[in-house]
Amino acid sequence: MGMVQEFREFAIKGNVVDLAVGVIIGGAFGKIVDSVVGDLIMPVVGLVFGKLDFSNLFVVLGTVPTGTAMTLDALKKAGVPVFAYGSFITVAVNFLILAFIIFMMVKQINRIKREAPAAPEAPAAPAPTPEDIVLLREIRDSLKR
Repeated sequence: MGMVQEFREFAIKGNVVDLAVGVIIGGAFGKIVDSVVGDLIMPVVGLVFGKLDFSNLFVVLGTVPTGTAMTLDALKKAGVPVFAYGSFITVAVNFLILAFIIFMMVKQINRIKREAPAAPEAPAAPAPTPEDIVLLREIRDSLKR
């Protein structure tokens, strides 16, 4: 079997395709969560805490060249080391929201599975007849003849 044939069999297996679909949907879902956090939640949090912009919370760890603006993007472009804890706060909030949403989805799926009527079980196959009964039947049948 050639390498191409082995790869084709591997690539079309159901669980590989399911994984690919999951990764693609997960990436799209991550973008949705980023938008919810960045565009909806963080502005409200910033409003509550005095209009803070979490993305520009940082501590400069090096010397700043003259003429460089004191924004995170400008400092990074200038190669100045910065401790950008605001970006970390944003990513942490994203993670918490994503984890909570996934938790709620799994909880609902489990509830639906519990409430769904169980599929009717197929009747069990009759147990095999014990060997001594089979022998007694053969003796009975031979005596009838």
